[in-house]
Amino acid sequence: MDVEPNDLLLFARIVEAGSFSQAALRVDLPKSTVSRRIALLEAKLGERLLQRTTRKLMLTEFGASLLDHARKVVEEVEAAGALVQHRQQAPSGRLRISMPADFASLGMTQVMTHFMAQYPAITLELDLSPRRVDLVSENFDIAIRMGDLPDDASLNARRVALEQMALYAAPSYLALRGLPEHPDDLLKHDLLCLLSRGGGPSPWRLTRGKTVWERDLPGRLTANSPDLLTRVACAGAGIAASSDLFAAPCVAKGELVRVLPEWDLPQVTGWAVFPGRRLMPAKTRAFLDMMEGLCCTEARKRMGMV
Repeated sequence: MDVEPNDLLLFARIVEAGSFSQAALRVDLPKSTVSRRIALLEAKLGERLLQRTTRKLMLTEFGASLLDHARKVVEEVEAAGALVQHRQQAPSGRLRISMPADFASLGMTQVMTHFMAQYPAITLELDLSPRRVDLVSENFDIAIRMGDLPDDASLNARRVALEQMALYAAPSYLALRGLPEHPDDLLKHDLLCLLSRGGGPSPWRLTRGKTVWERDLPGRLTANSPDLLTRVACAGAGIAASSDLFAAPCVAKGELVRVLPEWDLPQVTGWAVFPGRRLMPAKTRAFLDMMEGLCCTEARKRMGMV
């Protein structure tokens, strides 16, 4: 049986887009043509690939099995396109990136500005929602993720940031509530905690030499925004665990001071995650190289190394 690779490619695009209409727009074909080609593919295979309802499309069991093969066709086509792009002098096209809004507003302004100036043929599309996007199925080129990464053979990652964490509070708060002298004293304070992926406050793990202190602490305020927690700490509402990216400007202005400075929190790594293609598109490589260079330089400045 001869199955056209283009039909498999079209099938994968429909699943990615979630509808025939959106897929037709992406591949620049009439919706009627897209529907007809999938119907012919199903007739040739002798089984339905998609269950169509008025609201959404659902994969059949056979369709889910065939989707793995269809995605390999997509990867081959994209690899060929990347090879062509690598032979061009200037990277071009649309670059879709997902990243946390806080990191984008404080850590990426310089990167975006420089990148847009250096690569005028690349259009940037940023998704700053807190959800964890599926890079492959949602057609993202890069996602910026903080902390540990789960194992995923379909993705690659490059370290682009390393943030030093510490405890901070406003002088006004410490004048009112007192300065903690030991981590156990934190239990008497209002704590501003980052929300963990599983829900609830992330535990605080403090080290001093070989001594380790770790607790699941009750947060007076728990949020998934490091920037918000730092700003609330600046306003005198409690003690926050923050990175130098967010705390350094407040420390420089005298709005925050280090709490328990002899105790260290673990560093947090920022990762650029991208599909594990055999050949990375030139536009993706250009962005990663610039981000890695500028972010690392900025981090060294904050730590007084340059």
